[in-house]
Amino acid sequence: MIYGDMQKKREIALKKVKDAINADGGTTLLATGITGDDARFALAAVEAGARMLEPNHPAVALARGHKGVTSMHAAEEVRHEIDFDEMCRVTAGVRAVVGHEIYITVGVPGSFTETMPTPFTEENAYALSRAGADGVHTHKSTLADLKDMVELCHKFGMLVDAYIAHPADRHLFGIPAESPQQVADTAKAMQDIGVDLIGLMTGMSYEGVEAGEIPDVVRKRLEALIRVTTVPTLAEGGINPVNFKAFIGTGVNILVVGTAFDDIARKAVTDTVKIFLER
Repeated sequence: MIYGDMQKKREIALKKVKDAINADGGTTLLATGITGDDARFALAAVEAGARMLEPNHPAVALARGHKGVTSMHAAEEVRHEIDFDEMCRVTAGVRAVVGHEIYITVGVPGSFTETMPTPFTEENAYALSRAGADGVHTHKSTLADLKDMVELCHKFGMLVDAYIAHPADRHLFGIPAESPQQVADTAKAMQDIGVDLIGLMTGMSYEGVEAGEIPDVVRKRLEALIRVTTVPTLAEGGINPVNFKAFIGTGVNILVVGTAFDDIARKAVTDTVKIFLER
C-alpha cells in the first residue's frame, strides 16, 4: 500500500543525483569520510557546493575511535560492530543540518560484505529511510546478496549504489571482476537486478597510488564499466586533490572522496595546534 509512495521517493532521489551530475558538467562529487559522519563538516561541504553526501559505518567507527582504531584500514575490520541505530542518528543529524535538497546515501552494518553475520532487515531499511536516507551505499560481493539489498531498499524508497571490485584488492568492496570484459559483464548483471548507481573500486586506496594519473589497468576497467551502463557511474578509492582531474572526461559521473578530506582536516588541526603552542 506504499509502493507508489516509495516509487515517487526514489524518483525524487534519482533526480537529486542527476541534477548534481548535470550541475557539475557531467562529473560531480560524493563527499564522505569526515564530511559524511560529522554534521559540521557535512554542512561545510554543502556550503562549498557539494550536493551528495555519504555517512558510513567504517567512517563512524574511525570517528568514534571504536576499539581504538586510528586508520580507515583498521576501522574496516570492526565496522560491523557499529550500532545500526547510531547510523540512523548520524543520518538524521546530517539531514537536519543540510536540508532536503541534498542527496544522502548511507553505508550501514549489513550493507557491506561484513566479517561477521550482520543482516540488513526490512526493519533496518524502514528505519534508515525514515532517518532521511535517499540511498544505501553497498559493497556486497555476490549478486544474490546485492539483489536482496536492492529489493529491500527499493521497497522503502531508497536507491542503491553498488560497486565492482578487483579480486586482488586488500578489502573486497564489491562484486569481484578482474578483466575489463568481466567488469562489463558484471555491470550488466548489476543493472539487470535494479542497481541504481554502479561504481568501480579503483584499488588505489590501499595500494599506495599517489601519482596524478589513473593507472592504466584502472582506466581500462573504468572504460568498460562506462561503456555498458545506462545508470549513473561512480569511481571510489584513493581519489584526491592531485589525481581527481585525471577522472574528468573519462565519462564517470561521480567521484567518491573521503580519505582526502580526512587527511586535509587532520593536517589543518595539527598545523593550527602548533601555532597556538609556538613560543
